[in-house]
Amino acid sequence: MSAESERRRERRLRYNWPIWFSENFGGLLTQGQMVDLSSSGAAFTCYSDRCPDTGEKITTRFSVPRYGTNDSFDMENFIRDGEICRIDEVTPFIRRVAIQFGEPLPFKPGEEGDDEAVATEETQTVDTPMDPVVVN
Repeated sequence: MSAESERRRERRLRYNWPIWFSENFGGLLTQGQMVDLSSSGAAFTCYSDRCPDTGEKITTRFSVPRYGTNDSFDMENFIRDGEICRIDEVTPFIRRVAIQFGEPLPFKPGEEGDDEAVATEETQTVDTPMDPVVVN
């Protein structure tokens, strides 16, 4: 277990959905790809040439699935201001950005109904795939 995961106060929701960000919404919006989300912050990827800087304050716009009865869900839209607390290089062209929101979400997305999308701390193993089937 890493020191980073020990600091987390809640489970994170992992999902791939667009996130839009800018210094302010009066300017040019940049699209990123959501990686994971908690009520207090998010991580997303973006192109390195459009990446904000650590410590920069940005405004984000994104949608979050809200799970209901009978395995149904709706997307709920949010706009949150926040501060960039970390940037990691994924590739020379892609950065992973972590933002801490100034105001938390009104619920904990990682503790909603979809257990498959929730980030866990368990070690998972991958079975070796079977030999490919050749069809003539």
